[in-house]
Amino acid sequence: MTWTLLALPVALFVFGVPVFAVLLAGATVTLLLFMPMPAMVLPQIMFGGVDKFALLAVPFFIFAGELMGRGGIADRLVDWVLSLTGHVRGSLGMATVGTATLMGAVSGSSPATVAATGRTLYPKLIEKGYGKRFSLGLIASSGSIAIVVPPSIAMILYGASGEQSIPRLFQAGLLPGLLIAALMMGYILIWAARTHAAPQQGFRFKLFLRATKRAWAALLMPALILIGIYAGWFSPTEAGGVACLYAMLVALFVYRTLNLRGIIEAAAEAAYLTAQILVIVAAAGVFSYILTVNGIPQGLVGAIVEMDLTPVSFLIAINILLLLLGCVLDPTSAILVLTPILMPVIAHLGIDPIHFGIIMTVNLSIGMFTPPFGLNIFVAQSVISSDLGAIYRGILPFLAVQIAALAIITYVPAVSLALSWIW
Repeated sequence: MTWTLLALPVALFVFGVPVFAVLLAGATVTLLLFMPMPAMVLPQIMFGGVDKFALLAVPFFIFAGELMGRGGIADRLVDWVLSLTGHVRGSLGMATVGTATLMGAVSGSSPATVAATGRTLYPKLIEKGYGKRFSLGLIASSGSIAIVVPPSIAMILYGASGEQSIPRLFQAGLLPGLLIAALMMGYILIWAARTHAAPQQGFRFKLFLRATKRAWAALLMPALILIGIYAGWFSPTEAGGVACLYAMLVALFVYRTLNLRGIIEAAAEAAYLTAQILVIVAAAGVFSYILTVNGIPQGLVGAIVEMDLTPVSFLIAINILLLLLGCVLDPTSAILVLTPILMPVIAHLGIDPIHFGIIMTVNLSIGMFTPPFGLNIFVAQSVISSDLGAIYRGILPFLAVQIAALAIITYVPAVSLALSWIW
């Protein structure tokens, strides 16, 4: 049975078979050859895997992100952040990180953030002398913050598969996301001082007021979503619906950048992306069921007990594992496959599941821009039309910065849990 659950999926993945098909193949062969169950169980488990109320937030937030991009909301957010930059070296680079963080607080999508910031800010970065390699690395890496700050689709999936509170996960992701952004900005300041990068035009209150006037409706969106969730006005799932409705109304009646046809096109693209995610959810549900029924998670816990690993040594090992997996697996697949397996382990070791959810999310966010297969890399290449070699070289210093942030988040639990202690 080991070859059907491990060797077969690995072999299929190496040959480029889609993730959902890899998971389904391993589970189906195991079920038919080694388990006394009717084949009818397979579709029942698949439907059960997606029959979770929390997963309704996924299509909502994806649709909201599409509406933002097509409706000009994202561009106005970028312009507003740029209006805040002062007359210091590196201010435009810091504005790029700030824009990515703000975009993430609205859409929860890393690829959407890379696309929006790359399209708008890359020409400005080149114009101000930041260099092609540095600019590409900055845009591809800063987009990863989008899945750490709330609302995060990755955290919704972790909460659903690990049966954890999604509002608490959102709460726990705020300070780690800001920490990553702050460390990246610090590196940009040091780099700009060493390379004498040209500063932005000094802050002008008139320009700031003009940008705020253009972006006020866009700026209200993250405030409405986050305040609504934490104040108890609506659940994270309902917040996704509110985000869609708000983005639609703003694009139609405030900015007047979308018509009915544009909304339908955004809905079609969101449906396509949602289907890609949920088919993986369904397949991962089957694979997790097969693993659980055959005692794999229990065996893993037993093996760790025998190894007598401490929480510290376990977290070192899991960080290395997740960083490696993040290079080749998208966050959706990794979270849905690994969470059911690892939950019994962290429970045995006494690791807070909310803290562990943030550790997993940050690891996989780094994987989004880690060579060779990080998705943000290919999004940046598509948007900017650059060669992969320049992106790979530009990413390396930002990779080191975010791994340093990961170490702090991993071994200082207060960074993730402080807000829940206060509230």
